Amino acid sequence: MQPGFDTLNRTCKHCRAVPWLPMQELIGRRVLYKWLANLRITRLTGCMTRAMSGSYIARIRSALPSLHPSERRLADTILSFPGEIASYSATELAQLANVSNATVTRFVRRLGYENFDQARQSARATQQTGAAVFRVSASDQGPEAALMAQIAQGRQNVENSFAAISLAEIDDLADAILQAGRVWVIGFRTAQAFAVYLGAQIGQIVPHVTVLPQAGQTLAESLVSISKDDVVVVFALRRTVRQLSALCRELRHIPVRAALISDVTLQHGADMSPFEAELSPQWRVRVQTTAPGPLFNHAAVLTLCHILATRVLERSGQAGRKRLLSIEALHDSLDEL
Repeated sequence: MQPGFDTLNRTCKHCRAVPWLPMQELIGRRVLYKWLANLRITRLTGCMTRAMSGSYIARIRSALPSLHPSERRLADTILSFPGEIASYSATELAQLANVSNATVTRFVRRLGYENFDQARQSARATQQTGAAVFRVSASDQGPEAALMAQIAQGRQNVENSFAAISLAEIDDLADAILQAGRVWVIGFRTAQAFAVYLGAQIGQIVPHVTVLPQAGQTLAESLVSISKDDVVVVFALRRTVRQLSALCRELRHIPVRAALISDVTLQHGADMSPFEAELSPQWRVRVQTTAPGPLFNHAAVLTLCHILATRVLERSGQAGRKRLLSIEALHDSLDEL
């Protein structure tokens, strides 16, 4: 121990000011400081990488902690109405957020875009996926006018959809359902409700109907039972899940007769959606779900399910009526209804 030094506190006993460190500890601390500096740079680089990838909303959220107050005000404005950036010009957005045009330019570059137009294209692409938050917009429309707009749009969706759907096509699918060994109806998220509805309706006429996905099971546990003698009805309604493409691909490999009911917007210049390309369905039915508000209007989807189930019943003949009578007899016996 060196005289005149407090080895516990590592300071001079006379002035209590000059630190004393053994050479090994000094080198160790230098290594530690260098490591911490590198860690900080790595974290900052990671934050910048995350901020410059993903959807434009994900980029904004990643960049929030490092934004200038005026840029933060712009970010808060966009996050309040994410879909607005798709329809506004840079000047209009600046006025809405009460910031300068220069702030908008700095902001979009900080997010990793070359210019405002590129950011707006990204916003439009995200809007097309169907997320409700991207479809919310500021509106002065009263509730009565909004209600009438919803009703009018629902009617228009039905008319536009069935202008491109022939009764012969529906009847062909109905006959295939009646002749199938088993009918599988598949739908995720919102489409699950329509899959359940269609399955319940045709299940009154056809004895073997299964709706997927089933609670507590993976898709693989059900797909293994699908055969080429079956018919599969797949709902591909926005927003679709990531595994839907892989599912369509597996169904095509079985192979099985399939119908695809979809509202997915075709990309510019394409004659079919990605799901149609993966599934190669025998029946392609496109429905319109346009809405004046943030939620899709599924009036055409429900109408299609109703008409298809009705045609299955009408074309089932005596066998279908006999099954319905047996169901009614059981209702009475069990005193269910």
